[in-house]
Amino acid sequence: MSTGVIILLIVVAVALVAAVVARSVAARGAGGGRGLKRRFGPEYDRAVARHDGDSKAAEHELEERVKRHGSLREQPLEPAARERYMVRWTAVQEQFVDSPRDAVVEADRLIAEVAGARGFPDGGRYDEQLDALSVHHAHHVHGYRRVHRAAHAPTAGSGAGPAAGTEELREALVEARALFQDLTAPARGEGKALSPGKTEPRGKTEPRGKTEEAPAATRTDTDTDSSRGRLHAPWALNRRHVKGS
Repeated sequence: MSTGVIILLIVVAVALVAAVVARSVAARGAGGGRGLKRRFGPEYDRAVARHDGDSKAAEHELEERVKRHGSLREQPLEPAARERYMVRWTAVQEQFVDSPRDAVVEADRLIAEVAGARGFPDGGRYDEQLDALSVHHAHHVHGYRRVHRAAHAPTAGSGAGPAAGTEELREALVEARALFQDLTAPARGEGKALSPGKTEPRGKTEPRGKTEEAPAATRTDTDTDSSRGRLHAPWALNRRHVKGS
């Protein structure tokens, strides 16, 4: 076989390999975008918005998150620890009636603590913790983002900017509750846990405008199950029950 024929065959082989690689990359890019949309849901749209509509840049950011945090294995919570966290969340809900901002600050702190206990980066590295949570809890992580922003927003009279209103704080806390439920859900085989602040099984939700059966101030001692340590508090947070609204 002549040298010219060998060179021609090599060139053809290289061209074929390049074509296969190019088609593979193109197919992976198309499928990757669809896969990222399925995985991240609304978080995908938020990433695109942050990049001014540049979906390629947004997908690159999300792919990097998956590379950094996709292999993270969430650690289970001990039942006693889960119970303590749920009692604290119920206290946050009750505190909101009299002190909305303080309740939101505590909710931000509590979610960071629970996430750290589940094996995510600790709350002192908020941005990294949020990225990791977005990989594993993409559909609910925005509630944590809203609570964190509200907790660190300027206070009224500080002169540093407009303070978050009561309704904004309420909405942030309501949305963050879904992530808290995810993080405190029992591991498979442990049985169902009650949602924080509710007596119904986890997964049921109240309509937003539903009226509470009794304000926190009129509950009796029967609302507390002392043998289990769980408070059964309603969680509608209607405006008429919140001071300053």
